[in-house]
Amino acid sequence: MATATASPPSGTTSERTTLRSVNPYNGQVMKTFTEMSSDEVSDAIAQAHDRFKSWRRVPFAERGAILRRAAVLCRQRREDLARLMALEMGKRIVEGRAEAELCAQIFDYYAENGERFLKSQLIPSPQGDGMLLNQPLGVLLAIEPWNYPFYQVVRFAAPNLMAGNTIVLKHASNVQQCAEALFRDAGFPPGVYTNLVISSHLIPAAIDDDRVQGVSLTGSDTAGSRVAERGGKNVKKTVMELGGSDPFIVLEDADMDLTVNQAVFGRMNNMGQSCVASKRFILLKSVSDAFLEKFRARLAALEMGDPLDEATGVAPLYSPQAAAQIEDQVNRSVAAGARILLGGKRPDPEGAFFEPTILTNVQKGMPAYEEEIFGPVAAASAVRDQAEAIAIANDSKYGLGGSVYTRDIERGRRVAEEVETGMVYINHPAYTYADMPFGGIKKSGYGRETGELGILEFVNRKVIRVMR
Repeated sequence: MATATASPPSGTTSERTTLRSVNPYNGQVMKTFTEMSSDEVSDAIAQAHDRFKSWRRVPFAERGAILRRAAVLCRQRREDLARLMALEMGKRIVEGRAEAELCAQIFDYYAENGERFLKSQLIPSPQGDGMLLNQPLGVLLAIEPWNYPFYQVVRFAAPNLMAGNTIVLKHASNVQQCAEALFRDAGFPPGVYTNLVISSHLIPAAIDDDRVQGVSLTGSDTAGSRVAERGGKNVKKTVMELGGSDPFIVLEDADMDLTVNQAVFGRMNNMGQSCVASKRFILLKSVSDAFLEKFRARLAALEMGDPLDEATGVAPLYSPQAAAQIEDQVNRSVAAGARILLGGKRPDPEGAFFEPTILTNVQKGMPAYEEEIFGPVAAASAVRDQAEAIAIANDSKYGLGGSVYTRDIERGRRVAEEVETGMVYINHPAYTYADMPFGGIKKSGYGRETGELGILEFVNRKVIRVMR
């Protein structure tokens, strides 16, 4: 993710940073946090390491019961969690409710299925049968971003806590209130889940700590490469969920009303601040004008406002700096020949809002073609045929998700097989579900979260064999 990222580790220092929770709608500082010292971080890792010795032996049924209590809390406190997300990173209140429910579903999913996914497997052999065990690794470090401040944490934490690992979390500096809110009352023993109130300069030492057995990061490919490099030097398992520039391919036989509905959701959900948002709209020329006319009308009708207001269709981005970055990407694309069909500006040059924007005539070499735009900007390209659509879809350093729109489902499947990403959805933007693996290829990272694969990333797949 281009902007939703933990800053890449660069070294260590004894200086303590003040972390600020700022409301992006009005710029007010709501709360400040003094980061932990390096000794306090070490102590937290030590506690997690000690707790792992007992937590790994807690029966699945008991671990699952705690996850179910966490799911209940997500639903009971849905309004509070949604309000906190709106205040701390600008998420629309309706989207915050949906995020809280998704978290509950993930907790329930692993509580219900975790033991089955980790069940030992017999490997028959004439020389002596083997048994494949799935055992927890130990302390895991999670480095998570601000854009889905609960879901990003839960999709990593739920499977790994169910597997018997313990977790120390470095959350984004601007969502520290969210970082503390979810696991506090579910009943996890001290040391099972610990929020590290730190900025990025303390990450390297945490990765270097021999008690930490694995690292997962959701963020930019720049941050991912540095964390992966540090993990590699320490010979530690890493999972990287990084940027995305998802293609949204519209074929000539697409249901146009359904496709436009999905385009609005795919580009505007979370104000486009999602690694798996639909970003590159690849349209067959025969339907390009019809699609863009309807899409433009829908986006133009959205009203800017307070994310706590139910009627708001356009909320602020997470910070004025994010809006400035998108403005720069749009301006550079226009200078290179892109055309603005809608929007393209910041209503307030000092604020965090950016207009819903459609760029057309987007071509290779432009920022809108090459870069991930982490906000409400749709980059549209018209193409001759299906083959050109697939070629442009694959002409990206990213490979997270994508989607194909057609009434012919078998044709959609054939196109999806040719798209070089970790996920392709037909007639719906790529999204996240508790029971479906989530992850990408190329600069979008490696490894999978959610689904059965998500619980198998950080386990020791141990073979025990008795020879005949």
